[in-house]
Amino acid sequence: MTRRLTYRAPVVKKPSSSRIIPIRPVPSRASANDGLSLYEAQVKLYPRAVGGWYARWRWVMVWVTQLVFYGLPWLQWNGRQAILFDLSDRRFFIFGLVLHPQDLIYLAGLMMIAAMALFFFTAVAGRLWCGYACPQTVYTEIFLWLERQVEGDRQARMRLDGTSWDLEKIARKGAKQALWIGLSLITGLTFVGYFTPIRALVGELALLSFSPWEWFWVLFYAFATYGNAGYMREQICKHMCPYARIQSALTDMDSMVIAYDADRGESRGSRPRAADPKALGLGDCIDCTLCVQVCPTGIDIRDGLQNECIACAACIDVCDEVMGKMNYPAGLIRYSSGNGIAEKLTPRQMLKRVWRPRVWLYGLLLLVSVSVFIASLSMRKGFAVDVIKDRGVMAREIGNGDIENVYRLQIMNGTEQAQTYTASVNGMPGLTLVTPPELTVPATGIGSLMIRLTLTRDAAQSYRGKASPIMFRVQTAEDGQVEVTEEKSTFVVPR
Repeated sequence: MTRRLTYRAPVVKKPSSSRIIPIRPVPSRASANDGLSLYEAQVKLYPRAVGGWYARWRWVMVWVTQLVFYGLPWLQWNGRQAILFDLSDRRFFIFGLVLHPQDLIYLAGLMMIAAMALFFFTAVAGRLWCGYACPQTVYTEIFLWLERQVEGDRQARMRLDGTSWDLEKIARKGAKQALWIGLSLITGLTFVGYFTPIRALVGELALLSFSPWEWFWVLFYAFATYGNAGYMREQICKHMCPYARIQSALTDMDSMVIAYDADRGESRGSRPRAADPKALGLGDCIDCTLCVQVCPTGIDIRDGLQNECIACAACIDVCDEVMGKMNYPAGLIRYSSGNGIAEKLTPRQMLKRVWRPRVWLYGLLLLVSVSVFIASLSMRKGFAVDVIKDRGVMAREIGNGDIENVYRLQIMNGTEQAQTYTASVNGMPGLTLVTPPELTVPATGIGSLMIRLTLTRDAAQSYRGKASPIMFRVQTAEDGQVEVTEEKSTFVVPR
């Protein structure tokens, strides 16, 4: 006999505004799956379909994110793919921007901006990213929609899984798997299309002539999509995602989170629609458990904010629907703050408290990060130069007594037209550039210019045994404007 445990949230005194909002991994009071044990419910969830204001916004984000993901590889820019990370040639194309490996500092900048944005939005309103734009949430929503189209809503899926295998069950399960696998393969193909031109990739698909690495990544990403969105679903959010573990450090009692108004809802219990809940000694919660049934992670929001809550607001939509049918005011479950619930604050008062010092600090850091990133991109030159000294010929004395150093200038053309670059050097009197100083580098390519510098014998006498600073100056004319880059190096004179 399976023993079912009941968990009841403790009564907490009215918290102060400085206290961090408690987030507890509390097992739900009502199982998300009727008739299943707690362990079985965690293994297999059957989220119920829900409509409402927040559900519509989730689908807006599904459409926006997927139009961007599937559509960007097909956009063309200057006769090539607009977004392309060409790893074989070590070039990243982002519309009119061409980046080389030396530009990875911009990736660090993007990661810093993402971190600041995560801190800011979490402090304001909890896990907005998880609820609306996280790929795990988005693809789970899509896979669930496909599942409902084939197998039906929650009760129908539960009945189907409880029946023996027959032709109907095989047909429904097979159709669902075909849709899931097809979408996963398209997703894997699109992902690889960001690294291999997608038009060429589709041509290879027709002939099944992918390279080994293309086969690997298409199938790997497809398998990850299929497994994560089709089967693991809430387990990713519960056990693998670190965001749930850090949200308690980013939110406090003034953060806007999904909350259940226990003062209004308790004591909960069923009743006729026409009954007066006060006369029955009941609150507004009719204990229908629909808020649990629609939850994609299977928690009961009435037990308080929990690590597993991804802030999708499905419980708000379904609870408002139930409150409407019962002729009760909406908002038994709503976006609110801990202090807002405890102190009965109005929405305006809660929003005023949202803008507190930590939010202003996160917002300032985010603004500074974005400003520095944009300014750096706007001042970025169309080419970059690395100066590499020839270690085999660090410094040598040639026949007439002059001193020679050899360098290699590596020039990266960041434009989409071939460019001619001219090098010069200064910093030491008597220094002469012996080799031709010009180099033509193809569009978005990298070229090497060998430079031999000599210092006259008379001028070298005062520099014996020293490494003196020099400055290379490389310039090019683009669209009638001269662009110049300077790089430091040293000229060595042996003893």
